[in-house]
Amino acid sequence: MTTSTTTEAVSVLNDLIQTSSDGEKGFLRAADDTSSIDLRVIFLAASQRCAAAARELQGLVVDLDGEPETRGSIAGAIHRGWLDLKAAIMSRDDLAVLEECERGEDFAKRRYAEALKKDLPPDVRLVVQRQYEGVITNHDRVLGLRDERR
Repeated sequence: MTTSTTTEAVSVLNDLIQTSSDGEKGFLRAADDTSSIDLRVIFLAASQRCAAAARELQGLVVDLDGEPETRGSIAGAIHRGWLDLKAAIMSRDDLAVLEECERGEDFAKRRYAEALKKDLPPDVRLVVQRQYEGVITNHDRVLGLRDERR
């Protein structure tokens, strides 16, 4: 693997680490904002999956002799701030929380789809593809829950 390929892979993985960290924190925020016990359990499980994905990606970065990202993005912090504001205004309305979760998962889907267009080592591509499928599953579940509440 060339140095430029390794550098690009580390950069892509670090972007996905931020995305996964944002998802972890966003789902935790959603769990706090919902009044539904069922949704809280779903959001906490999704948060744990995002955290596990970030740890797995960090391990890949280390394997590539890179420095793994350890925090979320500014955009993710802004999104969580929006969740806070919206939750305060909407009095913890579950539909509003689900809509914000869907927005976050839309972002994650785009980031993973973009990552899969990059020149990644085969072992890295397999992990990114598997995690992308998990993001799609999260998104579809949130979308279904949102539609149930409309």
